[in-house]
Amino acid sequence: MFYLKQRIIYLIIIFGFVSSNIVAEEYLKPVTVIEVQDLYQEGYTAAEKRLPILIMFSMQHCPYCELIREDFLKPMLRSGDYENKVIIREIHSDSYATLRDFDGKEVSVDELAHRYRASLSPTVVFLDHTGRELSKRMIGVTTVDYYGGYLDEAIEQSFTRMQSNFRQASK
Repeated sequence: MFYLKQRIIYLIIIFGFVSSNIVAEEYLKPVTVIEVQDLYQEGYTAAEKRLPILIMFSMQHCPYCELIREDFLKPMLRSGDYENKVIIREIHSDSYATLRDFDGKEVSVDELAHRYRASLSPTVVFLDHTGRELSKRMIGVTTVDYYGGYLDEAIEQSFTRMQSNFRQASK
């Protein structure tokens, strides 16, 4: 009888955790990481807001890309804490698409991936409004436990450099 009560309590606890996660997922603000179509426009927006651009080069069916998108980028967008810190975008490096580059000319996704040395997925780069890198790119996922800290550090460094560049330009 004692063991039966323990099992019932155990099942109630597990059901509570599972159902609370399901309920939480239903009520989370839906967000998407926007796929880049026009870097010229993204650069204009970045210059106007004086914010760096974070671009994740990803591939379809890449579990690590999915991990970064779902566990880091989407929560960052959902929180609103990064709205005035960074513009978050994504490029599918395995697509055959072309898009408008920072200079207004057409460029293939493959050329962009080559330019930013994004041969592995995910690769996250931090760019200014002209497409120059502001901090060290993040290639792959080494340790999930520290990834968020490394991401925040790179965003902060990129933001600081972007602000500094605009201050120097206005003198």
